[in-house]
Amino acid sequence: MCGVCGCGDDSQTTRKHVHVFAQPAPRVIQLELDILSKNNLFAAENRRQFQEQAVLALNLVSSPGSGKTTLLVETIHSLQTDYAIAVIEGDQQTSFDAERIRATGVPAIQINTGKGCHLEADRIGQAWQNLQSCSPDMLFIENVGNLVCPSGFDLGEAHKVVILSVTEGEDKPLKYPDMFHAADLMLLNKIDLLPYLDFDVERCLAYARQVNPALQILLVSAKTAEGMPAWLDWIKQQRLELKPSVEVR
Repeated sequence: MCGVCGCGDDSQTTRKHVHVFAQPAPRVIQLELDILSKNNLFAAENRRQFQEQAVLALNLVSSPGSGKTTLLVETIHSLQTDYAIAVIEGDQQTSFDAERIRATGVPAIQINTGKGCHLEADRIGQAWQNLQSCSPDMLFIENVGNLVCPSGFDLGEAHKVVILSVTEGEDKPLKYPDMFHAADLMLLNKIDLLPYLDFDVERCLAYARQVNPALQILLVSAKTAEGMPAWLDWIKQQRLELKPSVEVR
C-alpha cells in the first residue's frame, strides 16, 4: 500500500505518515518511506526535458466524471491545426480515454495504474520517451480521476489545471484543499447545466480563492463552447512564455 496517500500503489514512498489507533490503547506508527523524494527526482528530469524542448506540459486533474476527457478532446480539435499535440492518459483500468484521444489524430499513450490512484513522474518519463519522435509543442497529461492523491505528485508539468464540474457541489475546494492549492488554474466545467442545478457559482469561486488566492479561474462548457476561447488563449500564452522566440506553427 502507498504510504503517502494510502492507495493500492505499493511501489515506493516518502513523507511521514501517521496513523492513530484508539484500540486497545492509542499508539502512533510512523512510516518513513521515500516515494516523494524519488518522484521529485524523476519530475525534475521530466521538467528539464520539457523546458529544453520548449514543450508545454499541463497536468489535468479532477474527480471522475468532471468532463475532463471531453474538454481535452474539444481543446485538441481547436488547437491541433496550429500546434503538435501529444497526450498521456492515466486510468486505473481500460484504454477508453486514450482511444478517444487517438480518434482526434493525436498520439496518446495510456498508463494504467491498477490500484494506484495517481500518475507518477517515472511513468511519465517512460511514456515521454515514446512521444518525443512526434516533436510535440504541447503535452497534456490527463491524470487519474481523484482530487486527493495527484496533488502531492509532481510530474514535471509546467502547470496543474484542476477541473471542477458544477455537478459536484461548490464546496469541493474546501473539502480537497491540497489539490486547489497545488493548481495554477481552475476550470469550472459544465456551466451549460447551471440552469438545472442548485449550484452557487460565487460561493464556489470564493471557496477556491480562500484556499488559493493566486488561483486563476475560468468558467467553461465543452458542450456549448462557452468560455473555451479564454481557456485556449490561456494555453497559447503559457506556450509562448516558454521561450520568447517560440512561434505558432
